[in-house]
Amino acid sequence: MDSPAFDLVFEPAYGRAVPVAPGVERITANNAGPFTFYGTNSYIVGGSSVAVIDPGPEDEAHFQALMAALSGREVTHIFVSHTHRDHSPLARRLRAATGAVTVGQGPHRPARPLRAGEINPFSESSDMAFVPDISIGNGKTIKGDGWVLSGVPTPGHTANHAAFALDGGDLLFTGDHVMAWSTSIVAPPDGSMADYMASLEKLIARDDGLLLPGHGGPVTDPATFLRALKAHRLGREQAILTRIRAGDRGIPEMVKAIYSDTDPKLHGAAALSVLAHIEDLFERGEIAADGPPSLSALYRPAAGR
Repeated sequence: MDSPAFDLVFEPAYGRAVPVAPGVERITANNAGPFTFYGTNSYIVGGSSVAVIDPGPEDEAHFQALMAALSGREVTHIFVSHTHRDHSPLARRLRAATGAVTVGQGPHRPARPLRAGEINPFSESSDMAFVPDISIGNGKTIKGDGWVLSGVPTPGHTANHAAFALDGGDLLFTGDHVMAWSTSIVAPPDGSMADYMASLEKLIARDDGLLLPGHGGPVTDPATFLRALKAHRLGREQAILTRIRAGDRGIPEMVKAIYSDTDPKLHGAAALSVLAHIEDLFERGEIAADGPPSLSALYRPAAGR
């Protein structure tokens, strides 16, 4: 299966602000990991009066780096793409230090309710305390001194995920929805593959010129990359259908076959991604199960498929 041309070249420049576009600077938190790449990107938008996008984790060094970069400037708004602990927690401290208001799609919420006996595997990664001062919906704009940001809801990675478009800049801050270095994790019940694919279609239709993600470097050719990302996800869906039609019944079997070249340490996350695809396929009537879709359920082709 062909993948998008992922870009693994990135210089995090921890502790200092790096210009990445006209009127936009990036500071990367030193919270590197298998799901965060080199760390979380915080963005500063504007000149003397600014907005901060995704302040990041509760990390002292990153907070001090942000405050140093913001010294002498008014901070009016703090935007949060979604409520995972590598993106939103520092918003509270930054808000207290600057008096800025927080902006987001809403508090953390799952894409669907927990089923009987189900445990949310990413519950400890979720920032349940964040509630934005301003809820930004589709097309709603927030104006600052010399900048305008518009909300673009992009549920999928989380139910409350949002991207932010910089008016006049042909630029979109994509959080974890689209990243140059890797595909985004879509893990039920927090995430939904059907929502993710619909959000991907929304970005394909926008035709932005530059995407600035929550981790790693920019996506400089969004049209090509987004279409390749869509094809990759559809290819993964087809691989799951092929395994089920070939006789695989459980997700562990499918992960072992489909992710044979992936580090086994990441197979847990891969299983959640397969579950996200399976939930979508189940709802569309492509497959059947011995109960509601789950990591332990058994699957088979739907009648007539």
